[in-house]
Amino acid sequence: DGTVLPPGPALRYSFLRKYPERTLHAWAKSYGPLFSIWMGTQLFIVISDPHIARDLLVVNGSNFSTRKKYFMKNQMILRGRAITASEYGDRWRQHRRIATQLLTPKAIQGYADVMDYEAHIFIRSLFDETKQGLLPINPSHYCGRFALNNMLIISFATRTDSTSDPLVEKALELAMEFMDLTGPWSNAIDFFEPLQLIPSKMRSRGRKLHQGLVDVYGTMINRVQDRMDNGEDVPDCLVKTLLQTREGENLDWEDLCMLSAVFTLGGVHSTSGLIQWFLALIPSHPEVQARAHQELDRVVGRDRWPTAEDEASLPYIRAVIKEVQRVHAPFWMATPHCSSEDFVYKGMFIPKETVVVLNCFTLHHNEERYPDPYTFNPDRFLGDHLSCGESAKLANVMERDHWTFGAGRRICPGLPAAERELWLAISRLLWAFSFQSILDEPISLEEYEGLSGRTPLPFRLKLNPRIEKLQEFLQSREEITMKF
Repeated sequence: DGTVLPPGPALRYSFLRKYPERTLHAWAKSYGPLFSIWMGTQLFIVISDPHIARDLLVVNGSNFSTRKKYFMKNQMILRGRAITASEYGDRWRQHRRIATQLLTPKAIQGYADVMDYEAHIFIRSLFDETKQGLLPINPSHYCGRFALNNMLIISFATRTDSTSDPLVEKALELAMEFMDLTGPWSNAIDFFEPLQLIPSKMRSRGRKLHQGLVDVYGTMINRVQDRMDNGEDVPDCLVKTLLQTREGENLDWEDLCMLSAVFTLGGVHSTSGLIQWFLALIPSHPEVQARAHQELDRVVGRDRWPTAEDEASLPYIRAVIKEVQRVHAPFWMATPHCSSEDFVYKGMFIPKETVVVLNCFTLHHNEERYPDPYTFNPDRFLGDHLSCGESAKLANVMERDHWTFGAGRRICPGLPAAERELWLAISRLLWAFSFQSILDEPISLEEYEGLSGRTPLPFRLKLNPRIEKLQEFLQSREEITMKF
């Protein structure tokens, strides 16, 4: 009758324990594909069905595209700024318009040489650090640096030239702290307003992180400004655009800092996390490695490695990447949406200011869409020739590849960049190496780090070179230092 909330647990919760996707998955089985849960004084609606996701977030996106003012993420850390924290409206449209100028498929094509180079250095760094495959390696920092350099060039027209660079350390440290403090279910302070008035460790961490973002990214912005003031021909990048349009767009200092910080952090964590999940997963699937190697040898050969132009000719490699994104999405809950007005959906009442969560774990384990969903099976994506962005626009949501980048008007604007980076990194890893786990060092595929974004627990693996002249090939390009 439009006055009853969707079904859900009778209790009110102050937070959900670690790995909340498991709880949501169980509740979806008990209460159905659209259920409600009270977190303190805040009502949540959880979407676990692709048709409902499309109905609410796409068809009725005008009502389900704003953000809840989470105390930690939106108020303490980002102060209501940047694309991810802005409420749906003119300010959000302004920030998204500025950022997406550099993230369209056409714009990303302009960074093709940069991404190709960074993928080369990524593979070379792994080869060198493992002493040509003799030593095991924890790939975390190398994945992080690859993703960070791509985003630094797009954002600041610079790059780091070492995994031990203090900038790499600090940027990755800020990213992990951000993911730990911004889980949609993990902070009681987000759901009980009286706690927001009491001094606490969480408040202090949020305040410290905000200042850290302002200090680190503000320093980098000032360096770009100095280069411009000195007459240097700074390549087009986000910060150059922000500085040139600052007055016309009415952007203040914190706007600049938060836009550049979130732009960079978002691009680093998702891409780096997916590459790490691929490397954690692939040693336990020698049959997938064998088929990937066969396809690469047949189509590309061993005298050169895959490029972006080869993607359409390597359908199995594409399928492997899509299946990694399905099985190990870096965000199981994406970034929650919020309702702008009261809404009735199939007789169920969704009040204004209800937080709406896209339950990607359950969506990605839908047995109707993905038969045998707990099995890693790239074959399920053979015949899928669409990019993730194209797939997200399909009218039939049961044909969509996955929901890793969100849905509706708040879908990740960095999707084209992420797809290009993932293709170059994973296709070249498979071309260059075979992958082997280490005896007595099992790699966990169930546990992970982070309360918002997810990365594997630290692990090591062996990278065995499979190309005879790999060293000669990798040494054809040297590490370069860019002025910063």
